[in-house]
Amino acid sequence: MITPSVKHRIKQELSHENPTIWVGKQHLSAHLLGEIDKQLDNREMIKIRILKTALKEEKAKTIASTVARQTNAILIEVRGHTFMLYRRRNPKNKVKKPL
Repeated sequence: MITPSVKHRIKQELSHENPTIWVGKQHLSAHLLGEIDKQLDNREMIKIRILKTALKEEKAKTIASTVARQTNAILIEVRGHTFMLYRRRNPKNKVKKPL
C-alpha cells in the first residue's frame, strides 16, 4: 500500500517530466512490458503516454490498470492519455552511479 504523501510526492516529481514510454497501435507487447519493467527497476517511477491509435479498442484507464497489474506496479494517476506508475526498487537491483 502507498501513503497519500508518497503519492503526492510522485505526482510532483513526474509532473514536469516527459513520458519515457509510449503505448502505440501494437498495444501491450511482451517487448513493451519488458521495457516498462526494466525502467521501473532503474527509476522506481515512470510516466507513460498512450497514443490515440491504442485507444480505439480500450480506454486509457483500462490500459493503465493492465500495465500496472502485469508489472506488479502501483498505478498512481491517470490523466488524459498519460499515466504514472510506481514500484519500490529492490535494493539488490539498485543501479550504482559512477563517481
